[in-house]
Amino acid sequence: MSIIFPDRFSKERTHPGAAPLRVAVLIPCYNEAAAIGQVVRDFRAALPEAEVFVYDNNSSDDTAAIARQAGAIVRTEPRQGKGYVVRRMFADVEADVFVMVDGDDTYDAAAARFMVDKMLEDGLDIVNGVRVARSGTAYRPGHAFGNRMLSGLVRSIFGRGATDMLSGYRVFSRRFVKTFPMMSRGFEIETELTIHALELQMPAGEVRCNFKDRPDGSESKLNSIRDGVRILFTITKLLKQERPLPVFLATACLLAMASLGLAAPVISEYLATGLVPRLPTAVLSASVMILAFLMGAVGLILDTVTRGRQELKRMHYLSVPGVLSEMKTAQPSGPRSLSN
Repeated sequence: MSIIFPDRFSKERTHPGAAPLRVAVLIPCYNEAAAIGQVVRDFRAALPEAEVFVYDNNSSDDTAAIARQAGAIVRTEPRQGKGYVVRRMFADVEADVFVMVDGDDTYDAAAARFMVDKMLEDGLDIVNGVRVARSGTAYRPGHAFGNRMLSGLVRSIFGRGATDMLSGYRVFSRRFVKTFPMMSRGFEIETELTIHALELQMPAGEVRCNFKDRPDGSESKLNSIRDGVRILFTITKLLKQERPLPVFLATACLLAMASLGLAAPVISEYLATGLVPRLPTAVLSASVMILAFLMGAVGLILDTVTRGRQELKRMHYLSVPGVLSEMKTAQPSGPRSLSN
């Protein structure tokens, strides 16, 4: 997954006679009255052909009213948590290209055009906005360290990953959105989005974008330690779900080693005297070894089940046309593109 610099692409991609792609900007929001109006206006200017949706998540301020006044389509999600909001947005909104961005006015709206162009240019399913801080205070040290650590962990497990896994600025194809079986409730949704793309080996890219400080009156909802633990738990859960064989085999090896450690003095004493005076230790050792074999067997069975489930997910993913297919089938005489 390589980082692409925006100046590689033209600002507009149009083809004579081409039918327009439907573009939707999705903005999950919770108490962002100080920022949401500017976010909506900026994205309406950057992508004038797009519909802008703001999903309010039980805000206690005027977020919904300000977003509506700025020209967004405002909807609500009563279940608290970003995961619930994203789940609702992906289910409700129909489009060919989905731009998802946080409503805190920290991301550069102008980069959306380059990210969409990158998706259409290369037929990608996800384009990640890699944050480049414009000031020393835009990216808190705790968040930066946690992001690097967790992104590196995902790359070590899955062999590849995103440079900025926790970015809240992404562009998705319809194929991605409509085949994403999300389970997360909170900010760990970003991790689940990345791992879903890795699991199905989706074509993905990255675009660098400016990242700035929040406006005055806007406060971050993230907690570095609490949300970091939740994200780490999500990675562990998804590792067990998507890579059960190495997880259970590693557990089986640890149990087998513990069993051999318990058995060593018992066997040594038996060879020397022909007696087994430490019977409870011998029984415990045998029990732990049986548990190790069971763990290995469970890992093999779950690996077979996981492969079958992944094949079904892959078939469902392939049943939804990609962005290049949408561009071609919409207009036989020429490719389909964004209208400006």
